[in-house]
Amino acid sequence: MKKGPLNVHPDVIKLGIVSFLTDLSSEAIFSVFSLFFTVVAGASTSLLGLIEGLADLSASSLNYFSGWLSDRYGKRKPLAVAGYGFSTVAKTILLFGTSVLALGSFRVIERLGKSFRGPPKDAWLAEMTDESTKGYVFGLHKAMDKAGAVLGPLVAYFLLRVLGESTGTFHVIFFLAVITAALSVVVLLFIKDRPGISHERENMFKAWGTLSPQFRSYLIPAGIFSLAYFSFGFLLLRAYSIGFSMGDVVLLYALFNVSFVIISIPIGKLGDIFGRKYIVALGYVTYIIMSLGFVFATEKWEVVILFLLFGIFYSIDDAQSKAFIMDIEKDRRATAIGVYNFVTGLIYLPASVIAGVLWVMNPAYAFIFAAIVTSIAMGVFIVLRPWNQNLSQQDITENY
Repeated sequence: MKKGPLNVHPDVIKLGIVSFLTDLSSEAIFSVFSLFFTVVAGASTSLLGLIEGLADLSASSLNYFSGWLSDRYGKRKPLAVAGYGFSTVAKTILLFGTSVLALGSFRVIERLGKSFRGPPKDAWLAEMTDESTKGYVFGLHKAMDKAGAVLGPLVAYFLLRVLGESTGTFHVIFFLAVITAALSVVVLLFIKDRPGISHERENMFKAWGTLSPQFRSYLIPAGIFSLAYFSFGFLLLRAYSIGFSMGDVVLLYALFNVSFVIISIPIGKLGDIFGRKYIVALGYVTYIIMSLGFVFATEKWEVVILFLLFGIFYSIDDAQSKAFIMDIEKDRRATAIGVYNFVTGLIYLPASVIAGVLWVMNPAYAFIFAAIVTSIAMGVFIVLRPWNQNLSQQDITENY
């Protein structure tokens, strides 16, 4: 396979630029969204939890369909373009209204585009690399993705500092985000499609049965862990409650993404060398430590460390879990990613609602709940051993 800069195919870099621009746009918005929604627009934290849960559900609602569609016809690029384009159009909602209803609608509708583009894009990326460097390529792609997520909050912070923490400043942030998102779609049009093997006779509702036992085994601990995975907005609110200003909270968001970028490539390479199963387990351990840390954190420096730790966890969860799925599902990769995102996203809704309710009672309760559920998920992951190539469906049933 032809290699270019950074020892990867040139199209990997181009797709990384698309993700960079998209995340620059999205994270400039999301870094201020929870505060704008609650502090400026006047919504409650309970409503924030519901909206974030619906957004996470929306972000995975079309995954199974788009993954199946991509594998059925072997198409990657058209579906990815459609998803990125829809998200860009959805962001224009912010240019015409910033009421609680408009903000909530935007947050949910925009995620539909992410849901539709995710599986085809990940399968497309997997077909740009070889088996020995898969973790590195996924880590590099996510590093470029999150480099945009570093710059986005910094742009928002700069504008808030220069123009002031006013509604007008938020409108400027939203306008620039729409322009940047549109540019990412333009870049995407210049990348060559890499069609997969088509399965045109395959029924969408029967596609589940064609996936490997290893993947279906992994879906069990992944689903359990999803119940512990609450919105990042709650971490930002926690930082705000400890004493960080709005602008400083945006900087914390950027710091989290810096941590993600720095660790993504080394973590991917470690997975290639030692095995992805150890990296997935490390992700669970990191999330437990981070959750317990937020229970006891009272000082700003403690919050800074916890945001760095969350960046390490997220680099594993967002990139290496997908690389792990590509390891255990060789044939119907887009379908597998689609099922994974759909199932975990479906559980994100009750997870965020539970976090919102516990938060009202006591913020520490939400973090304790997350640590307990994550510990259970890690135990199930170790027992089921989804990386075992000789695993059968009977083994899964007997072990669980």
